[in-house]
Amino acid sequence: MKKTDIISRMAEREGITKAQAEKAMDGFLDAVKDGLQDGGRVAFMGFGTFLVVERKARQGRNPKTGEVIQIPESRAVKFTPSEKLKEGFKG
Repeated sequence: MKKTDIISRMAEREGITKAQAEKAMDGFLDAVKDGLQDGGRVAFMGFGTFLVVERKARQGRNPKTGEVIQIPESRAVKFTPSEKLKEGFKG
């Protein structure tokens, strides 16, 4: 599912225009991004938690040449689904 698909579903379910739904989606994404930058954690009860994690510098290998390379430290966003969300996928 792409962003445009989500916007279409939001507009249909809430009885609003796609432009309004897109504005709401963009506002939501900006708020999540700001929350991650400010505190490094955004939690939604019943859905899950977005968390900024630090990755340490490490050695790796170039898969094409086999050459050893140094991978610098970095930050990444990790998503952990809530138990309630996971229950919907148990077979």
